[in-house]
Amino acid sequence: MLRAVTDRILLTGANGHLGRLVIRALADDPNAEPVRAVVRSERAARSLDDLPSPERREVRIVDYTDRAGLEDAARGCNAAIHLVGILKQTRNNRYEDAHERPAEALSLACAAAGVSRIVHTSIHGADPASRNGCLASRGRADEILLASRVPAVILRVPMVLGPGDAAADALRRQATSGRASLVRGGATLEQPIAASDVVAALLAATRPSVPGDSVIELGGPESLTHRALVERTAAVLGREVSFGSTPLLAARAFAWLAETFSADPPLTRDMLGVLEQDDRIDPQAACEMLGIELTPLDDALRAAFHEEFAT
Repeated sequence: MLRAVTDRILLTGANGHLGRLVIRALADDPNAEPVRAVVRSERAARSLDDLPSPERREVRIVDYTDRAGLEDAARGCNAAIHLVGILKQTRNNRYEDAHERPAEALSLACAAAGVSRIVHTSIHGADPASRNGCLASRGRADEILLASRVPAVILRVPMVLGPGDAAADALRRQATSGRASLVRGGATLEQPIAASDVVAALLAATRPSVPGDSVIELGGPESLTHRALVERTAAVLGREVSFGSTPLLAARAFAWLAETFSADPPLTRDMLGVLEQDDRIDPQAACEMLGIELTPLDDALRAAFHEEFAT
């Protein structure tokens, strides 16, 4: 259960899947102040129109690298939840512009506006020293926020399972394909977490009881191979699936070709590297610090695919 949030929250990346869930959670909490949702365009702002209780949110259109615009939006907010980030870099959407520059602008804006804390979603493996471009960029953004004058909580998460999430959609496609060809036969260890648990963790991390300037590694209740996860997904959906294997070298070659010849490739080498890293952590300490309970994996899958069960 979510505990009451009594101070206004600035929410960047509000039109993403997690952002929409945060807005819903705050709208359902009678003790919560209206959320100030920040998006980058009129189109993104309109995408929030279908959410309940429009009187419980204020929408601002601000570029995430616009320090002055973010400072104005942050005034009167006690905490900021920063949900901005990308997995795949394209020619027109670079990691630095999606991670480091927004982190720097938000850090300075929140300090000037008197925000007491920043909570940021990062990913497992984020490290400025990483050879992987995505993980290195994520790590640099984390360091920018941790070095801010505003206390920051970095919440590093694995695959997030929620309705409409890219990870859930990919699992559905594989589980319902009849035969799924998985990189390395699906040997990668994954520790997926329910989107509702990430939302609960984000809101909990805005409270003073959670230490600032900390990095919290959070994961789901089970670490299992990707093949086993696809099998579990197929079982939840009442389907059967068989498997083939794609060599990692072939996947890397495909990603290189896609990067070379497409402005918006379906797969990049950095993206593949993130997807193929193993996730295996003990989430107990994080759950105790945040005061949350993890959703069992099968329940998380059912929630992610709820429309299949509603028809």
